[in-house]
Amino acid sequence: MCSCCCNSNKKLKVGIIGCGGIANGKHMPSLHKLDNVEMVAFCDIIKERAEEAARKYGVEDAFVCTDYRDLLKDNSIDVVHVCTPNKSHSFITVDALEAGKHVMCEKPMAKTYEEAKKMVDAAKRTGKKLTIGYQNRFTPEAQYLYQVCRRGDLGEIYFAKAHAIRRRAVPTWGVFLNEEEQGGGPLIDIGTHALDLTLWMMNNYKPKMVVGTAYYKLGKRENAANAWGPWDPRKFTVEDSAFGFVVMEDGATIILESSWALNTLQIGEAKTTLCGTEGGADMWDGLRINGEEFGRMYTKIPELGKGGVAYYEGKAENPGEREARLWIEAIVNDTDPVVLPEQALVVTQILEAIYTSSKTGQPVYFK
Repeated sequence: MCSCCCNSNKKLKVGIIGCGGIANGKHMPSLHKLDNVEMVAFCDIIKERAEEAARKYGVEDAFVCTDYRDLLKDNSIDVVHVCTPNKSHSFITVDALEAGKHVMCEKPMAKTYEEAKKMVDAAKRTGKKLTIGYQNRFTPEAQYLYQVCRRGDLGEIYFAKAHAIRRRAVPTWGVFLNEEEQGGGPLIDIGTHALDLTLWMMNNYKPKMVVGTAYYKLGKRENAANAWGPWDPRKFTVEDSAFGFVVMEDGATIILESSWALNTLQIGEAKTTLCGTEGGADMWDGLRINGEEFGRMYTKIPELGKGGVAYYEGKAENPGEREARLWIEAIVNDTDPVVLPEQALVVTQILEAIYTSSKTGQPVYFK
């Protein structure tokens, strides 16, 4: 069992590095609901953000700093959550693992495969746990479909689509539009979730060839319609949509589609479509499972609501809360996290190959 958790009554001490949108939107509120966790340290390059996070979620006299290395010096911290821009995921995670901390790093794993591989290697070298924040695995639809796939109901899944399509929903805050900080736009931001879901359902992590195209067609428009108001075309340095075609070693094929801005009416993100020899599934209208039985075709729609009754609402964790709880349980019980770093590494490998193929105009083959 993990040495930091031998005392079952001991609370795990967590440090937060990066106190911006995703930390406030998912990580800190989810951890705050767990009885066996206390957030003791907060780091952000803007000190006021770290101070506000400490006031809202931290223990009394929580440590606040602007240099993550100061946080890592605290030997009492068991777990670190890395919630910084993509550019710094790799070196902060590696340093945290080397400092003896278990690490949850927000998705995507890193900007490049090389950076992500360093994270996997550091986890193996140190023996500390590493996971990546793919919270869409923890939705009721994904959890149910995963069990369906593992039981073999769909048979051999040989064709799939990973969907991450927005019509006009470009994030205008933070560094989302900055290629240097993020490594890309919708492909690395939301396409990563859809691809992770699809690979996880297929249980297939051996890509053979990738070809793809990233488009920069709508980002330079002035006063564009957008869910969060017009973006600044001068700051829009990433793609506005990207598409990839992936062939796996066993011949299975995946089409990945992603956009922040695209002239389409069929929208949806963190969704997958699966086609197998015994059945299929998609997430377009809730979760739908299709197949044939007794000479007839069928479509099944599982009831995945909270199941409340009159005067009593059913209680259900949101995906971020379930992600946090199972992550902490993996540390306490010394078991594998749901999202393995080796799996997230393949997601980054494929995303990088799509960007590379788009730049070169050539397919990318893996050895």
